[in-house]
Amino acid sequence: MNLCSIPLDAIHNARQNYSHMALIDEITLYLESGTGGDGVVRWRHEKYIQHGGPFGGKGGKGGDVMFEAVADISYLRHYRTQNKFVAEHGQPGGTGIRTGKNGADLIIKLPVGSRVTEQHTKQTYDFVKAGERMTMLIGGDGGRGNHSYKTSTNRSPRQFQHGHPSQKGIFDIELALIADVGIIGLPNAGKTTLLNALTHATAKVGNYPFTTLEPNLGAIGPIIVADVPGLIEGAAQGKGLGDKFLRHISRTKLLVHCIGLDAGDPLQPLEPSKIREHYTIIRTELGAYEPSLLEKPEIIVLTKSDLVTKSQITAATKQLKKAGFSPDKSGTGKILIVSSQNKPSVAALKKAISQTLAKAN
Repeated sequence: MNLCSIPLDAIHNARQNYSHMALIDEITLYLESGTGGDGVVRWRHEKYIQHGGPFGGKGGKGGDVMFEAVADISYLRHYRTQNKFVAEHGQPGGTGIRTGKNGADLIIKLPVGSRVTEQHTKQTYDFVKAGERMTMLIGGDGGRGNHSYKTSTNRSPRQFQHGHPSQKGIFDIELALIADVGIIGLPNAGKTTLLNALTHATAKVGNYPFTTLEPNLGAIGPIIVADVPGLIEGAAQGKGLGDKFLRHISRTKLLVHCIGLDAGDPLQPLEPSKIREHYTIIRTELGAYEPSLLEKPEIIVLTKSDLVTKSQITAATKQLKKAGFSPDKSGTGKILIVSSQNKPSVAALKKAISQTLAKAN
C-alpha cells in the first residue's frame, strides 16, 4: 500500500472515529465570573435604642474565574458535554452592617501544556507546570448598603447600591503535549510498536494506517516520549487530522523519525527511492506547519529491519543522505536500524536519545 496517497475514505473514517475515541485537545469555553451582591437598606431596631439609624451592609463579592494546570492530559474530556460555566454570585448584605457572603471562585482545570486564548483580546496564556494557576475573570464587587451613605446631613439614607456586574469571556483552549521526545512518521511506520518497545507502554498497534488516532505517552526513566499519530502529505493544512497531531510535537526537544522498510506487505520491502520520498514528505510538512520544527535534533529510525536484507538497509541509508539528512549535523543526527524484537537495537536507540537530549540541554 502506498502510504503517500491514503484513500480519502480512510481519512474520513479516521475523522469519524476520532470524535468518539480521541484525546480531546481543543475546546472553547464560555466563562463568566460572579456578580457582586446587592447592598441593602436596613435599620437598627433594638430595645431602648430609638432612631437607631441605617444598619444595612454591603453585598458580597462575586467569585473569580481561574485556570489551573493539572497533570492529567485527558482532563479536557470533562468539558465535552458542558462548556459554559459561571462562578458563584455574591450574596446581598445583611442587617447589622453585615457584609454578604462572597461567591465561591470557579476553578477550571486544564491539562499541563494547554494554551489559552481569549477570543476578544487575542491574549494567550501558556500553562506548563502542574499546579500553575491564573485568574482570568474578576468577580464583581458587592454594592454598598445604606449604612455607608450615612453623613452628618443625611442621617437616614435610603440609598443602596446594586452589586457590580460580572466579567465574561470566551476562551479557546489548545493542548500541546509537553514531552521530551516526539516519535513521528507516516502511518503504519511502526511508531507505536517502537514506543512500546522503548517504554514498555501498552498502546494499541495494528498493521494498517491510522491505528493510532491520538498521541500515546511513555517514559524512559525521566524522559517523556510521545508517539504522534501518522502524518500524511498535506498534514500541515489539516489533511488526515495532521494539524492537530503536529501541534503535539511543537514543544518536544527531539524528533525520532520512523521510516518503515516494508511497503505495507511483510513480503515486499520498500523501494529505496521511496525511503527518500517518505522522509521528504514528513520534513516538508514539519516546515509548512512551523519552520522551527526543522531545527530540532532528529534521529532517523529505520523500522521493521527484520523484514529486509542488509543491502536494502544500506541502500535506504544512501537515499536518506541524498535527501539532505546529515548523520553528523550538529553532532546530534543519527540513522539507526531498529527492530522492536531486537533488544540490543532498542537499547542503542535509548542511549542515542539520552545522549542527544543531553547535548540539546
